[in-house]
Amino acid sequence: MSVSGESPRASVLRSGGVPPPADGTPDQAPSDPLRLCIFTTIAVLAWLLTPPLVIVWMATLGLLGYIRAYREGLTRSGCFLRDVRLVLLYLSLAWVVGAYFTVWPVIHWLS
Repeated sequence: MSVSGESPRASVLRSGGVPPPADGTPDQAPSDPLRLCIFTTIAVLAWLLTPPLVIVWMATLGLLGYIRAYREGLTRSGCFLRDVRLVLLYLSLAWVVGAYFTVWPVIHWLS
């Protein structure tokens, strides 16, 4: 039984299905901002239907999240690319291409 009097099963269910570490110490693994990588991928796949600015926005959020996670020690991601450095490269390329296709029409229109 846990300190609060609930069963270990109830404690696991309350924690979202993740059992606590066996030694009782809190898990210190850095968070994986996988959903930000997924959102950027969705934005890239929807390129023809959405403005490139959406890709810049989602890539920016992804980059910020993955940079923070990388600094906290994350080396493997749940993203398809797995290696955080590859994810950062992917998000950076998505940002650059999105920024180019956001700014290029404006410059072309002004000239």
